[in-house]
Amino acid sequence: MVLNALDWSFVIGFFIISLGIGIWTAKSGNKDADDYFTASGKMPWWLLGVSMVATTFSTDTPNLVTDIIRQNGVSGNWAWWAFLLTGMLTVFVYARLWKKSGVVTDVEFYELRYSGKIARFLRGFRAIYLGLLFNVMIMATVSLAAIKIGGVLLGLTPIQTVLIAGTITVVYSSLGGLKGVLITDFIQFFLSITGAFIAAYVALQHPKVGGLSNLLKHENVVDKLDLFPSPSDPEIFLMIFLIPLLVQWWSVWYPGAEPGGGGYIAQRMFAAKNEDHSIKSVLFFNAAHYALRPWPWIIVALCSLVVFPDLDSFRTAFPDSESIINHDLGYPAMLTFIPSGLLGIVVTSLIAAYMSTISTHLNWGASYIVNDFYKRFAKPDATQKEMLNVGRIVTVILMILTMIFALLLDNALGAFQILLQIGAGTGLIFILRWFWWRVNAASELTAMIVSFAIAIYFGLIHQKLGFAPLADWEQLVIGVAITTVAWVLVSFVTTQTSMETMVKFINQVNPGGPGWKSIVAKAKSEGYELTAKTESWKVPVGILCMIAGTVGIYSFLMGTGLFIYGETLNACLLMALAIVSVIVLTKLWQKVK
Repeated sequence: MVLNALDWSFVIGFFIISLGIGIWTAKSGNKDADDYFTASGKMPWWLLGVSMVATTFSTDTPNLVTDIIRQNGVSGNWAWWAFLLTGMLTVFVYARLWKKSGVVTDVEFYELRYSGKIARFLRGFRAIYLGLLFNVMIMATVSLAAIKIGGVLLGLTPIQTVLIAGTITVVYSSLGGLKGVLITDFIQFFLSITGAFIAAYVALQHPKVGGLSNLLKHENVVDKLDLFPSPSDPEIFLMIFLIPLLVQWWSVWYPGAEPGGGGYIAQRMFAAKNEDHSIKSVLFFNAAHYALRPWPWIIVALCSLVVFPDLDSFRTAFPDSESIINHDLGYPAMLTFIPSGLLGIVVTSLIAAYMSTISTHLNWGASYIVNDFYKRFAKPDATQKEMLNVGRIVTVILMILTMIFALLLDNALGAFQILLQIGAGTGLIFILRWFWWRVNAASELTAMIVSFAIAIYFGLIHQKLGFAPLADWEQLVIGVAITTVAWVLVSFVTTQTSMETMVKFINQVNPGGPGWKSIVAKAKSEGYELTAKTESWKVPVGILCMIAGTVGIYSFLMGTGLFIYGETLNACLLMALAIVSVIVLTKLWQKVK
């Protein structure tokens, strides 16, 4: 494929705009680390919400969706659709609490909530574990998608792709800080949406596809269209539907879908003007992420089954790309049919998707390492200017490590499963730590170590010991069970968080609920001053809001699919249910504020 002058003008124009925003924000702001990492906590909900959507609109996401659909059909997307439950719980229960905590990063939360040397250790260790190790792995999976797209569309080698993409992104990211990321994300979001719809339109026009009606009747596609897996195949039904909805969403830590909020989602909430803007930003993100974006990707994935029915067809079409041949190549392979002119827009949208995700992760990871390790432990007297400079250096180092690791991966779905397994069993602790006083730093450290050890065992040791391989869902359930039992037991047998720390947490955040009643009573009897206002516990109403919001978004998502499938009556019924859910949610929301 060859990009013409018009195509390149889109690409170069986007680079100039991105670089200009980075330079402008570097000169007009970013005078200190607080502005660099949290935009001084003055951002509006709509900008934060769009930024979250742009971040998750990464180059690896359509590849992952394509991988899922080619192997498990449309219903296989419940592996990530189930995380909507996590997102809606964050909206109506945790967004308000995070904003009230007043921390710069969610890792800083450990020393607000817990006490002693173990809390300090956990903060520092978690900063390196998440900000460096885990974060690099996430960025590498995104870069893997860029490698496949660069190889298929532009004929670049993996090394060429990571060098070009990484260099451009790190320059822009290190200049702009979070404010630059947010502003550029706003542009990138609309570019990415436009590119996705163009890709879907062109895929449907392919001669072998012959339009939407022919696609839906094609023999390679008809058995992939179900929105829900059939219970007639218990193994598949359990793996891609029941486990995600019953276990995965609350038990697994995954970036962008952390139970209780966290990561770059929390970073966006810290940057909000106030609690109301924090809540609205996360609500917009979940609605757009799950209800608005998936179907263009799904259409391209289904078309790829017609044009490239198996892996051998990829090998025939792309003989020089053997090292990256897998089902997730279906999405970039379909992009090769986009004509010049439109191709420039799509390539620019993919570059935008890559940059929005990587820039967020670079800034997020650097905030951990600078605020929660360098400032907290290495140099407590570091000035804001010094922290800003260290943040930029760390950003470059993170990008270099990402480039190296990206060259070692080969499959988006495989990386997704690894990340799920590493976080298996840790999710519940992030939900309960706000509302149950017995959760302590030892609980969190145990959950993190045990879940990681189990992931290593299943990944490297299990089969070498002669045991039969286990399905991904079996590994997940076992990991959740063992990790949860381990950290709950540790919570009961280890020293509790100091009363001084728990009283400070109650006064700062005022989480309420039965899990704190005994501590409140004990604090009063021992003469501690409790300044938090007594108010009704909002969590029960928040959970009702979560249910209403979840029903509304799922109804819209499924209704859109049924309209595409031509099932108009059922689609209209689901859209009506979505409207009713929004009305109910609006009434309930007034009680949460």
